[in-house]
Amino acid sequence: MDRNGQMGLIGENFESGLLGRMREDEYESRSGSENFDGGSGDELDAGDDQPRSKKKKYHRHTPQQIQELETFFKECPHPDEKQRSDLSKKLGLEIKQVKFWFQNRRTQMKTQMERHENMILKQENDKLRAENSLMKDAMANPICSSCGGPAIPGQISMEEHQIRIENARLKEELSRVCTLSNKFLGRPLSPLAPISMQTQNPGLDFGMGRNGVGCPSNFNMSLPMGFDMGDGVMGTPPPYPGSRTPMGMMVNDAQQERSMLYELAFAAMDELIKMSQPDSPLWIKASDGTTEVLNHEEYARIGSPFNDPKPTGFVTEASRETGQLFISSAALVGTMLDADRWAEMFPCMIARAQTLDVISNGMDGSRNGSIQVMQAEIQLPSPLVPVRQYTFLRYCKQHAEGVWVVVDVSIDINANSANGNPFMSCKRLPSGCILQDMNGFCNVTWVDHSQYDESVVHQNFRPLVNSGTAFGAHRWLATLQRQCELLAIVMSSLPTEDATGMSPAGKGSMLKLAQKMSDYFLSGICPSSACKWDLLHIGNMGSGDMKIMSRKHMDGPGECIVLSASSSVWMPVSRQRVFDFLIETRMRGEWDALSNGGTMLEMVHIAKGQALGNSVSILRANNADGNGNEAMLYLQDSWTDSSGSMIVYSPVSVQSLKAVMGGGDSSFVALLPCGFSILPDGHSNGNNIMGDSSDGSGNFGADTDNSGCLLTVGVQMLLKDLPTGKLTKETLDTVDSLVGGTIQKVKDALGVA
Repeated sequence: MDRNGQMGLIGENFESGLLGRMREDEYESRSGSENFDGGSGDELDAGDDQPRSKKKKYHRHTPQQIQELETFFKECPHPDEKQRSDLSKKLGLEIKQVKFWFQNRRTQMKTQMERHENMILKQENDKLRAENSLMKDAMANPICSSCGGPAIPGQISMEEHQIRIENARLKEELSRVCTLSNKFLGRPLSPLAPISMQTQNPGLDFGMGRNGVGCPSNFNMSLPMGFDMGDGVMGTPPPYPGSRTPMGMMVNDAQQERSMLYELAFAAMDELIKMSQPDSPLWIKASDGTTEVLNHEEYARIGSPFNDPKPTGFVTEASRETGQLFISSAALVGTMLDADRWAEMFPCMIARAQTLDVISNGMDGSRNGSIQVMQAEIQLPSPLVPVRQYTFLRYCKQHAEGVWVVVDVSIDINANSANGNPFMSCKRLPSGCILQDMNGFCNVTWVDHSQYDESVVHQNFRPLVNSGTAFGAHRWLATLQRQCELLAIVMSSLPTEDATGMSPAGKGSMLKLAQKMSDYFLSGICPSSACKWDLLHIGNMGSGDMKIMSRKHMDGPGECIVLSASSSVWMPVSRQRVFDFLIETRMRGEWDALSNGGTMLEMVHIAKGQALGNSVSILRANNADGNGNEAMLYLQDSWTDSSGSMIVYSPVSVQSLKAVMGGGDSSFVALLPCGFSILPDGHSNGNNIMGDSSDGSGNFGADTDNSGCLLTVGVQMLLKDLPTGKLTKETLDTVDSLVGGTIQKVKDALGVA
């Protein structure tokens, strides 16, 4: 599949009922990409006297025909008779088929524009409903500015009135104590009795958070500049319990705080919809003619409330990508609202994700209107690019039948990494996806817009990160495509053993073990809070950009630690060529110390996708001297897509692999992964991996383009019986030599100076 191609069905994590939405193979849609004999569209030939057939015969156009028609449609949506005739000859179609295709495509485009307009109108309606609900509640429950009690004269005695004033003073004092506690103790101290809230308009479900108070205030978060509404919001208490609305009526702090979160969500949704419009002037074509870049002048002209001055050293990255999936939009929304399932769907991108609080569960038990506070750590497989950590508001809205919008926006900015924070300082501007069900597909428009501290990114990786390829929309969609393809293969497995001798349960256990191995590998080269590592600050190492980390090994007796070392270099060869060389078992002895200079024999192969190399394998060293350890095999996980490639392997005992292949638990298997990640360099256009650059004889010749790549090598090893747990200089020199030697061997084999 190409990056805009059709994607596989989502797997067992989605509700089984949604699978019924797939069309049968015989089904033929009547969209602009397909046609049939006889009358079609909103026009008919006046001179056509042929009687209409009772049973219409449908024709599915080939992908090449659709691509040519789509390309011509962008330039001329209303072709004349001569142009239709030329297209019919070129594509091998009848003139009427070409005519009806353009009629249907114009109708489809008109429908899409009407739906987008309806989205914006409904969004405005929701905002007005929210403001109306808050004002009605304030009018029904006026609050006294002196004591914070009900403003109903004549209902209370003078003594009770004085008690309420004293109570208001004590609440103010308690608020100051909470603020000082948060400042000096480093943790919030909430009042013992949270203020109760009146039930709001159920149509918008202004529900309380799970913790019983105004949700995000529990985390002492701050809103982006431009949404600062003064004291009493997001952590700093006001001088008295109430605050005055524009109409002069009093509402309590939690109510104002919650209103501002909804205002933030609505504003982010509005901006995402504007940025997703297909012909929006906010995007212009890049120099390569395929990707889109943000038009910063036009973005400044629209007056976005998120367009604040960037902090010193911060730069902006923005990207947009479109594609189609064989998946229900509602199913994908359900995955994105579940932090665990969301992380599983993007396994090599999301190092860790969690839901901090739920502000709204949606309307009438559905996900429509859901708002959550979430935190995620997004990684790039290289030690030279720190992990990004976001705390953000996620808002899901159904704008029409089969049309969903999911938007994320940061509600705080991480501390500067120079102050000891290991994560990259960054801010997520309105980003997300538009999901639209259409003719059995789900059209996806993905927008990613962020600001980040460029100073912490290595020079070699700055073009890749700044282009949006590293963390942007293209990588999100490419990863989703690859994962959907994997889940489609898992679902299609028959309940019988295949040529590998494994049942579907055994395959599932093997895939889980391979993913666990890849997660361990990634944690060792781009550390996150999901796995604790201690960074070793060592000077005068042979490889200047090498990162060495250690962690205690909890299993087994004695003092043991796991050592992880990784380094990244630029290679003046294509990703395709490097990937093909590294997965070739016959060339394994050229670089792999585990093979002892021999080849590797692939004993088991489990395909994970259509691309060559997307698989999980079991390898055995085929040593010429016969001195190999026959009780040890090697598990290898490899994948490639248009955003990057990765190869991870680890020695595993034969007994452990047999148990896992039989469907046993894979969580207890010991792993020490090593491997490679291969990323585009951000300069070239040779990002798509297609075909095989090897000629079948192990000869990896010259590149067909002038592209380069960024190669990362990572190794992990177990060190036992260390005196007082300290690393010796000899050990560190050995690790440095192993990583640097592997890189040099790969360069020599590929003829790189």
